[in-house]
Amino acid sequence: MPGSPASASIFSKPRLSFWQIWNMSFGFMGIQFGFALQNANTSRIFSTLGADAEEIPLLWIAAPLTGMLVQPIIGYFSDRTWHPKWGRRRPFFFFGAVFATLALIFMPNSSSLWMAGSMLWILDASINISMEPFRAFVGDLLPSEQRTSGFAMQSFFIGVGAVIASALPAIFTYLGVANTADPGEIPNSVRWSYYLGAAAFISCVSYTVLTTKEYPPENLEAFRQEGQHRRLGDEFRETFSGLFQMPKVMRQLAVVQFFTWFGLFCMWIYTTNAVTEHIYGTSDTHSERYNEGANFVGTAFAVYNGVSALFSLLVPTIAARIGRRMTHLLSLVIGGFGLISIYFIQDPQWLLLSMTGVGIAWTSILTIPYALLSGSLPAERMGYFMGVFNFFIVFPQFLASLGLSYLIKLVGWAPIQVIVFGGILLIIAGLMTLRVDDEEKA
Repeated sequence: MPGSPASASIFSKPRLSFWQIWNMSFGFMGIQFGFALQNANTSRIFSTLGADAEEIPLLWIAAPLTGMLVQPIIGYFSDRTWHPKWGRRRPFFFFGAVFATLALIFMPNSSSLWMAGSMLWILDASINISMEPFRAFVGDLLPSEQRTSGFAMQSFFIGVGAVIASALPAIFTYLGVANTADPGEIPNSVRWSYYLGAAAFISCVSYTVLTTKEYPPENLEAFRQEGQHRRLGDEFRETFSGLFQMPKVMRQLAVVQFFTWFGLFCMWIYTTNAVTEHIYGTSDTHSERYNEGANFVGTAFAVYNGVSALFSLLVPTIAARIGRRMTHLLSLVIGGFGLISIYFIQDPQWLLLSMTGVGIAWTSILTIPYALLSGSLPAERMGYFMGVFNFFIVFPQFLASLGLSYLIKLVGWAPIQVIVFGGILLIIAGLMTLRVDDEEKA
């Protein structure tokens, strides 16, 4: 409970070296292998198994729904976990990685839509179990003046992992692995991408688990007694009551996050369909032209993540000069115009320029909101409130899963128009950043 001896200033926070921040962030590269493969290839897998364009958002509903359920609960439990060998957050990193690795192996071997949808549920839940405590990890171990750098380092590894993972189908195709398959079969280029992603996920997370030290509670016995007197119902009730206890900065950022992640979900769900139809001129999932376009989407996603990795090195400096709010505003606007520009593209090579803008936005999305938020949160409830904050990442995705299919079916939008809509939402999110208080120096 807040104010108790066990929960008051649980961690001491000396400044960490560059390599200590490197080690504690490295696992995020593995997590991003799973996340990037999911984002770039799930719609392709669904389409290959027979899903129509208006069905795809509903099949994607697993991702945000599991996030809404898993992230606050995992954040809550990770705050109240301590193992003398494993520490506080690392048990969640590792066991989430184990289940995500298994899901990555089974996902490309799906023989039906229901199986692919089920694997997406398991994969996304497992990624969330590993990923959510990583955000609290920065708040746990780094002093305030190093947090922007800590989140930027996470963004760097997210970018590096996603560059490789997003490009894997194209790389395997270049190496001679088959990029087409019989109707209802997933191409081998996609299968082997998932297998390699599974190996990277468990390896990178294990590296962070083995090389990073966590600090124990100051009063370990009181900490344990506090956990023993709690019941499961109390924990679930407190988890979701956090929506009504949010600090002011968190409430302001919630609006920014809503528009941001609704726009991103438009991109993740429909970029493959938009590019193959609007630029490559086909919706035949078994044709060579379609699979060439789908591979190029992976390459484009690799570009935006590569730009993100490079831009993450500059974010702390830029934020120190013009402020974190203005950095986020400009980044989101650039990303929004990047998505809108896809509508005007005929040569697929220009898609890489559009994705450069998205990459700049993606860096800021993964860095600035968490840096703004962490300074306003009580240290003893860092994981808990980070989990609650992630509700405003997954809830807009949940609404997008339900609403985008109706936009396509009832309004008659093509996938490319959904992409433009996502760009407009990113610009709105950028403007909403001006309402956020920055209570600490960048």
